Amino acid sequence: MRVPHDRQRAFIESTAKRKVIRAGRRGGKTVGVAMLDILAFMAGRRVLYATPTSDQLDAWWYEVTEALRDGVDCGALYKNETEHLIEVPHTKNRIRGKTAWNSDTLRGDYADLLTLDEYQLMAEDTWSVVGAPMLLDNNGDAVFIYTPPSARTVGTSKAKDKLHAAKLFKRASADASGRWATFHYSSHDNPHLSREALSEITSDMTRRSYELEIMAIDKEGVPGALWTPEVIDELRVTEMPELVRIAVALDPSATSGSDADEAGIIAAGIDADKHGYILEDVSLRGTPQQWAGAAVALYNKYKANVLVAEVNQGGEMVSLTVGTIKGAPPVKMIHASKGKVARAEPVQALYSPVDLNGKPMPGRVHHVGFFPELEDEMITYVAGNKSPNRLDAMVYAMTELLVTGGDAEAVDDPFSNW
Repeated sequence: MRVPHDRQRAFIESTAKRKVIRAGRRGGKTVGVAMLDILAFMAGRRVLYATPTSDQLDAWWYEVTEALRDGVDCGALYKNETEHLIEVPHTKNRIRGKTAWNSDTLRGDYADLLTLDEYQLMAEDTWSVVGAPMLLDNNGDAVFIYTPPSARTVGTSKAKDKLHAAKLFKRASADASGRWATFHYSSHDNPHLSREALSEITSDMTRRSYELEIMAIDKEGVPGALWTPEVIDELRVTEMPELVRIAVALDPSATSGSDADEAGIIAAGIDADKHGYILEDVSLRGTPQQWAGAAVALYNKYKANVLVAEVNQGGEMVSLTVGTIKGAPPVKMIHASKGKVARAEPVQALYSPVDLNGKPMPGRVHHVGFFPELEDEMITYVAGNKSPNRLDAMVYAMTELLVTGGDAEAVDDPFSNW
């Protein structure tokens, strides 16, 4: 087995039950956790390593098979190449690697030590639904490894919250119990990496990509996203001003049942100076009756002037469902005939501190307080990805209030404002 470098040794020797490792590309994180996993297996533990891609699995498997080659060759260990598995025959002492994007691809196993590599690309339920419960029987340990997502990788992530790994690192860093431990190192900390090659590749990267992928610095925004945390924070206010018009926007869920996606439900308003304000986000995952009820309740809470709803998915069903709720107003139907980016860009421009010629101008959309889920969607949405429902609802509300300047009456023509 290889000799770990100092940064690898730190997490290998840590006794914490939960370890979160944030490392730069080619920093040696996969080799390091392979060493950790091998040592645990040699100590008699049952080890499961999971990563989204086969390439990453192959890199880990190479380290494992090389380290345990003598045991396999002499027959003391059994190896199954297809299942990426090595075990002590007739025992539960085993080390195995799997590809896993989400809870479904991780099911059917248990472990004393679970290692989740490239965790930023995995769906959150990989850990919460399957990973954590599989450790219960033996009070097992878990290791999470990630590199902050960039524009190059964020589109492949299966996570709904593209920053979930960074948030886990932040929570773990704040833990004072000793149960959690965090480790951070950059690509430069790998003594085996060519200094010349590292210098060469970093000279071709943008500053932000360098900070994310080489220095492994978590950034709240994502390269290429239409919004940045800095712009949203700069325009944030703490109190709602006097408003002259209020809209509630509904982006209905396209599915139903236990697997339903979220319905975006946002309240927004404008003042006499034509500045927009995001007032409340009550988006939810539920039945049509539930999201329709929430939208109507929000409309009545703010005594809104209009309820707009995207009807691409449900057509007249959306209007009819809302109409079954007591106190429901007429629904102004929006048929989203334009692409996601084309619809979002005029709204994004309202946040911008500069005009099209680069001259300073006051941003015109303000968040009244904090909206973590909505803002996470805004700062991680990159053109080409599926836009999330909270973001879509916000765009519909601001489009109604500031872009098209529609009146407060419901309209029958779903194409009227698009």
